[in-house]
Amino acid sequence: MRQNARKLATGALVAGLFAMGAGTAFAASWHTMPTLSTDGAKFHHGQYKWWPAGQNHGAFEWKGQLQDASHGDGHNVYIQVKVEGYDWSRYNGKQKKTVPLNYSNWSGAQRYTDDAYIRVCRDKGSFNPDNCSPTKHYQR
Repeated sequence: MRQNARKLATGALVAGLFAMGAGTAFAASWHTMPTLSTDGAKFHHGQYKWWPAGQNHGAFEWKGQLQDASHGDGHNVYIQVKVEGYDWSRYNGKQKKTVPLNYSNWSGAQRYTDDAYIRVCRDKGSFNPDNCSPTKHYQR
C-alpha cells in the first residue's frame, strides 16, 4: 500500500515539474519580427522573445540576419537595440556580407525589462549622418 502511495506521489511530482517547465517554455517563446530596412542595410528573419523575470535576467532576446544591402557603397551596417533606462547598444555587421546575430538585452536595475526598441542602420562615416530604419517598439 505504501509503495503505491509513494509511486502516486512521485508521479504527481513529475507531472507538476513537467507542467511548470512547459509554462516556462511558453513564456519564453520566439515571435517573428518584421524585416527592418533602410538604404543599404537590412535585418531579416528576425525573431525575439521575452525571458521570465527569473531566467536570463528577464531579458529581451533577439536574433536574425544583418545584411549589407549595398555592396558598392563602402559603408558598414549595424543594429541598435535599446531597453528602458539605457542608451542604444550597437551591434556591427560586416561590409558586403550577411551575418547572423543573436543577443540579449536587459535592464540591470530591474528584475525584467518591459520595453525594447530596435532598428537597423547604415554607417555613412563621420562626415555624413547615418540612415536608420523606423524604430520598432516591443513591450512585454
